[in-house]
Amino acid sequence: MTRQLNTPTDRGYSLVMGTLAVIGLGILIVPVIIVLLSSFTSSTVLKFPPPGFSLRWYEALLDPVRSRHVHVALSNSLWVALSATALAAILATLAALALNRVSRPSARAMEAGFLSPLILPGLAFGLATLMYFSILGFRPSLNLLIAGHIVVIAPFIFRTTLASLTQLDPALHESSASLGAGRLYTFRRITLPIIAPGIAAGAFLAFVASMDNVPVSLFLSNARTNMLPIRMWGMMETTLDVRVAAMSGALIVVVLVLMIVMDRLTNLTRRMSM
Repeated sequence: MTRQLNTPTDRGYSLVMGTLAVIGLGILIVPVIIVLLSSFTSSTVLKFPPPGFSLRWYEALLDPVRSRHVHVALSNSLWVALSATALAAILATLAALALNRVSRPSARAMEAGFLSPLILPGLAFGLATLMYFSILGFRPSLNLLIAGHIVVIAPFIFRTTLASLTQLDPALHESSASLGAGRLYTFRRITLPIIAPGIAAGAFLAFVASMDNVPVSLFLSNARTNMLPIRMWGMMETTLDVRVAAMSGALIVVVLVLMIVMDRLTNLTRRMSM
């Protein structure tokens, strides 16, 4: 029997789900729109709606003298994010390759442990990291920040790479071996091209997560290794500087453009849902 799809119950269900979807989309998008509009304000204080349109705060943000501390924080964040993403990509890819074909319970436990930073409270992990490195005698530095960020962002790359490995047909490895190819050659010519989009998608998510990370950066940074999110937070707390809105607007636009590009190149949306 064919189920009727145009019953009052179906219409009511579609109406409720559509309303909830619109509300959820509004909760996500409206704050972003408010920040973008506020960044173009002509006022000297951060308020909404803006009394007039102006690019003065973007010009102030680019001023090498007035915004020197912001540029230093941005430079530190980019260096930490790029370094942590590169190292995390190597470690996460090797871990995914090692655990992909192992079906023992110990392998599943290791996989869960590798993904555990995604569910741990960020502030608790940041404090634990600070205490651990303090016991070892390390002082706050960019290298320490890179190490802390690797732990937080590696699961993103591990997850997308593991999902890509499920698309790898074992027969390809068998055929390569039967033709006399070594493991390294097989990995370079067969495995890596297949999982490369997954690695790239995970690396993009990891880079964004590193740039936006507050808990680890808050506990492991100091005045000389200030990070952009911490600098923005401090500017909001002390002076409610309108340049924070300009920074937020610039970051939103850059991440949006990069996300569109990555989705075109690696089908990022589908890999995030795996």
